[in-house]
Amino acid sequence: MRLPDRITSRSNPWFKELKGLLLANGTKRTHTLLVGSKVISAWTRSPEQARFHPEAYLVQDGDLQTWSQSDAVIRMKPDLLADLAEAGSPPDSILVCRVGPEPAGPLARRVIVPWEIQDPGNLGAILRAAAAFGFQEALLGPGAADPFSPKALRGSMGAAFLMPVRRVADWPLDLGHWVALDGGPGATPLDRADLSEPLRLLVGNEGHGWAHVELPGAVRRVAIPTQGVESLNAAVAAGIACFEAERRWKTSTSST
Repeated sequence: MRLPDRITSRSNPWFKELKGLLLANGTKRTHTLLVGSKVISAWTRSPEQARFHPEAYLVQDGDLQTWSQSDAVIRMKPDLLADLAEAGSPPDSILVCRVGPEPAGPLARRVIVPWEIQDPGNLGAILRAAAAFGFQEALLGPGAADPFSPKALRGSMGAAFLMPVRRVADWPLDLGHWVALDGGPGATPLDRADLSEPLRLLVGNEGHGWAHVELPGAVRRVAIPTQGVESLNAAVAAGIACFEAERRWKTSTSST
């Protein structure tokens, strides 16, 4: 469909087609929105930039700026921009992108595995922490929030751009060290756990953890000792474990 220069109504055919594309979720998703200049800027600096193919740049109708960087600029009424962004106020801009295929092949040496993280904000925080502490890939299990939904990308400030992300229906067990954060009995304290590479660090559901998941026998359970509280937020626990893993990697590298 030919891109319009300006959209003023929800009945516009291109607008209706885009809304329909955005309803798809998970592996069925073909398009997403990068909402706001901060998320768009994060994408431009991302090693995963090539996976998102820009198709249109949406700006507020009446914006007098000359958008020379794109031939596909569409001016849109502010209320329509807010509708697409699912926000109370319109963003300054939206980049419409086609989402490319997920990576394949062997896993990276450092992988974060948010298995059933359902809240987009929690998922974004986990991805950001993992990327900040040297993890190279994210592996999402069934039931996890869609990392490429407009809401998840906006809430995480583009965390899904910071490393390759792939989704799986079952455990792709390999020869790496599979470690699940779990505060239950019998778990090894984090300071005594083996976090050497290749590491696959698993984070369970925000509410029930691993209670409804049958972990493979090769997965070792690791606990973060706490005082005065029963458990930590999933994103907080993941951040602590990622930091500890990187601290050890750096110590090991500097001593060799």
